[in-house]
Amino acid sequence: QVRLVESGGGLVQPGGSLRLSCAASANSASINDMAWYRQAPGKQRELVALITRGGSTNYIDSVKGRFTISRDNAKNTVFLQMNSLKPEDTAAYYCNVRTTFFQYWGQGTQVTVSS
Repeated sequence: QVRLVESGGGLVQPGGSLRLSCAASANSASINDMAWYRQAPGKQRELVALITRGGSTNYIDSVKGRFTISRDNAKNTVFLQMNSLKPEDTAAYYCNVRTTFFQYWGQGTQVTVSS
């Protein structure tokens, strides 16, 4: 079992920045991809960004150039740096960690972008 602890959400004005963190309680050798998803009220959960064990990244089109995903394999931690935030980025953000046979979810952290 892998436990994920997220932090870093909050309320920010449009154009502002936030940094999300997710620490996994697992042997780093067992973790493959790490990712961030988000879910806005009334909408399906969507993949925002993913980073492979080797450091390759993928982003949903709407966040390209504004969000950066990174990871610290020594600390089993994944980050999401969010810049130039827009009201449409408002959602609950979930950390997702994948091992060979399973995937695990964080509890979610709320990001609200509003003036």
